[in-house]
Amino acid sequence: MCTDFINLTTENLANEHLCCIIRSKKAHQGVEEKRQWLSDRLNEGHVFRKLNEKATVFIEYAPLETAWVPITGDNYYYIYCLWVTGSYKGKGYGKSLMEYCLADAKEKGKSGICMLGAKKQKHWLSDQGFAKKFGFEVVDTTDNGYELLALSFDGTAPKFTESAKKQEIESKDLIIYYDVQCPYIYQNIEKIKQHCEINDIPVSLIKVDELQKAKELPCVFNNYAVFYNGRFETVNLLDTGSLERMNKRCQPRDK
Repeated sequence: MCTDFINLTTENLANEHLCCIIRSKKAHQGVEEKRQWLSDRLNEGHVFRKLNEKATVFIEYAPLETAWVPITGDNYYYIYCLWVTGSYKGKGYGKSLMEYCLADAKEKGKSGICMLGAKKQKHWLSDQGFAKKFGFEVVDTTDNGYELLALSFDGTAPKFTESAKKQEIESKDLIIYYDVQCPYIYQNIEKIKQHCEINDIPVSLIKVDELQKAKELPCVFNNYAVFYNGRFETVNLLDTGSLERMNKRCQPRDK
């Protein structure tokens, strides 16, 4: 097991691989937008720690006060992502990354660590079963099965904002809230936009480009959230197939 980990800094960010599965040798708009987003976040205490290889082995977390999620709490860290994929799985890398985050939180006197989960594991969310092995517990829930997991050091607990539990908006169009924290989002938004134009599907793509917007969102959010017919649907990145299935499923609501 390689133990050569590095943390991204404003000094090394421009030249480091960002660990996601995107392997393009050419400039990739999603990767570059993520890199710019990170350059603004690192000075806020945001941590991106990765294996020093071109591999998807990394953890990304931030102080909850500056994390772009509709969650409130005092003195917590929020984990955006913890990923280990491919041949690196099962070798202790996830454990090492989580233990680093725990040690960092305790060293900095944090009250605990939290992350988004769900009663049923969702794509694009870190494995909550893995987190529970470290003592994470459900401290808040939404009516549609999303959960806030937390490991508290002092008995306090974070919570979803009231707006995050609302899960309804007035517009009946397809609405996607997104930021650029994930490199996949740029290409996903472009594909959805093109599909909706071709198929005459009304869509509004709302970029979350500042902290306050993220904290006030009307649903749970990790970097992406979908509404259709006024109701919150998912934090999963849509593909055209899932969009078509959603469209068919939601049609009876208008009748």
